[in-house]
Amino acid sequence: MCYKNTGNGERIIMSEHVKVLFSEEEVDRVIEEQARKISKDYEGRQVHLVCVLKGGVFFMCELAKRITVPVTMDFMALSSYGDGTTSSGYITMKKELDESIQGRDVLIVEDIVDSGRTLKYLVEELSRRNPASLRLCTLLDKPDRRVVDIKADYTCFEIPDVFVVGYGLDYAQKYRNLPYIGIVEMEETKVE
Repeated sequence: MCYKNTGNGERIIMSEHVKVLFSEEEVDRVIEEQARKISKDYEGRQVHLVCVLKGGVFFMCELAKRITVPVTMDFMALSSYGDGTTSSGYITMKKELDESIQGRDVLIVEDIVDSGRTLKYLVEELSRRNPASLRLCTLLDKPDRRVVDIKADYTCFEIPDVFVVGYGLDYAQKYRNLPYIGIVEMEETKVE
């Protein structure tokens, strides 16, 4: 919650509200569907999930529980935000993988594909490490924001250009723990 002065002596309280976009049941059902596809595609093999922190961790855990082939996991953290609100276009690696991916069937697990810059960088970086295969799975895809050519192999939901939270996605580090995906809406209330 924050306050805004209108200039004519009034103050307005700004507060955020989260409107459900996809319910917990919808999210669970679609993750189950994607896990079945992944299990079929990797039948007879082991899949190595690489989670992009922090947002992807909720999704990866739920996805991994539903995949029926053997699963191993690792984590990376990347950042493309210079001032915290807009992409700088410069990507830095904040956490490196703990294990080599050479010769492994790797599935990158991401919370959302937005502009695509960070994921394009990650795919190029991991490709240089000689995995047996490299695919991408995302909870959310926002194609209207894409500025580079990248497409996920597995997508749970395609969404319009709205600001979403829940299931790992945050607004100022809040709302990651929501069991559903919601849209952040700002509400104004005049203070007398």
